[in-house]
Amino acid sequence: MRTKYPFFRAFEHIMALAIIIALIYDFWYFFTYKYFPQPFFYDMGDTWMDWFNPAYWSHVSGTYDSYLTIYPPLTYVILKGVTWGPCYPGAQGGWSRECDVLGVVSLHVVYLLCIILTARTFLKVDRRTALPRSLAISLGLPMLWGLDRGNVILITYIFMLLAYGPLLGSARLRWLFAGLAVNMKVYLIGTIAAQLLHRRWRWAEGALIATVLVYLTTYALFGSGTPVEIYHNITAYADGLVINNPLDIWMASTLLPLQQLTYSDVFPTLLILGSRLTILIDTLVPIIMRSAQAIILMGAFACFVRPEVVPRSRMLVLSVGLAVMSTEVSGYTEIIVLLFTFMEPARGFLRRYALAAGYLVCIPFDINIDSLPPLAKDTFFFGTSVIVEYVVQIGPFIRPLVTLSIPVSLALLTIFEVWRDIRLQGWADRWRFRHDAPLLPWVKRPLQPAGHAVPGVGEGTPRLPGLQV
Repeated sequence: MRTKYPFFRAFEHIMALAIIIALIYDFWYFFTYKYFPQPFFYDMGDTWMDWFNPAYWSHVSGTYDSYLTIYPPLTYVILKGVTWGPCYPGAQGGWSRECDVLGVVSLHVVYLLCIILTARTFLKVDRRTALPRSLAISLGLPMLWGLDRGNVILITYIFMLLAYGPLLGSARLRWLFAGLAVNMKVYLIGTIAAQLLHRRWRWAEGALIATVLVYLTTYALFGSGTPVEIYHNITAYADGLVINNPLDIWMASTLLPLQQLTYSDVFPTLLILGSRLTILIDTLVPIIMRSAQAIILMGAFACFVRPEVVPRSRMLVLSVGLAVMSTEVSGYTEIIVLLFTFMEPARGFLRRYALAAGYLVCIPFDINIDSLPPLAKDTFFFGTSVIVEYVVQIGPFIRPLVTLSIPVSLALLTIFEVWRDIRLQGWADRWRFRHDAPLLPWVKRPLQPAGHAVPGVGEGTPRLPGLQV
């Protein structure tokens, strides 16, 4: 008898193969033309500088008043420990990168740790889909973009994986890594708040205490970075988003850069796109963003009503998705959304859509639709000047929408699953949730299972099967 091979599992392997083929093309292009093609970063001489620019400020003063960083002190404590100090004083920029071999090695060790921990995580989640999903994240565009920029999102990714993934059994260690993650990227505080939707009061309390202790320790070690300084720098960064270069929308995480480009006084957006299209973009972007945010918030409320029917990993997708769509933080932040999206089983239309969208975002390739004037650029790896053929690609217009649709689709799934559970009176069979408020009228209260004379000892019943939507 032949074993039936699920269609979507075959689709996942095909998408993983597409990612590998695209990556082979990228490296062929790199060795042929001496720079990586779009959608990789357009400044070929700026490789890894999200690692080495902050590293410089970890060794000198002025991090918060001159550099105006938005990172808490933990980032600079780590960078100071994994970079070579003598390369930095009085040598900001590219020279430090060429001098600091330790910094280059440590960056790539972090990337290797990301690959190893990702593979181990998905082997624990589901061995049948571990290979394609591990390859998609480890070799996909968001992770490679983070490596190309040298962004500390790679370290944050490790902390998030250890805090909320299946690798650690100790709750206290999970709290610690959750606190470390928030001290790397402040917007991840929402992942701790998401635990409250599942009534994990002690977990959230422990993670918040760990966050405060990590901050106080790193503040004492680094000597600067008060909450007021961080707050002022974050608000200044958010209010100061100005896009005058169409190249800055290549790997955007939201539609905000596209909208900002229509306001540019430097780039002639109105002349190129026309008044109708420019007005349409300016009108639709806020509507799309607010609608997506509203759906995600409704999905979070649905989880609060019936947390027992919603996996915890899904609320992490919603919390991070809501945070990164509210302000522009670049496309490498998608790796955290993808990590928890790929923990969903391939069951039902909305789950499969979210998974397929995740694979699509990971393909390191784009489709050209127009050309731009060529420019002379200095490359880092080959140390020479090259003529770069810039092009307009479809990805910057489609990728933010696809990225946004992932948490939206899982929020809709949550709403449907909770509605189904309410309609079938699922709460009536869950004795251990008897202390929850019903929140809605006509809801039957849980009944004590037969054979459990002592209140509170009941195990409850198995979870209802997932909704196929």
